[in-house]
Amino acid sequence: MTNILLILFLLIVFFLLLFLLFVDSKRNNKSAKKKAISPTYVPFLKEQEFNPDISTDNWDLHKLRLDKFRRSQYKGLTFFVSSENRIYYLSEEGDKVYC
Repeated sequence: MTNILLILFLLIVFFLLLFLLFVDSKRNNKSAKKKAISPTYVPFLKEQEFNPDISTDNWDLHKLRLDKFRRSQYKGLTFFVSSENRIYYLSEEGDKVYC
């Protein structure tokens, strides 16, 4: 009789451990799914408007920043306004290339 109770107790403990492992694995899967990759940072339009060093694809904003700051980044290239009000950028060699 004692052997049967011992076997029954061990079976209950075994199934309880299996159940706990199953629940824990489900909880880990759910927490892994909740982790989302944050999107890349896109500056607000006002921040872009007041910072000519942020690259933009907006032509109107680029022209506004050239008028205001006399320099602006457009599509990754920094443009400047010369003292003669001509727009230029610097080549890889450091030469001024006028537009």
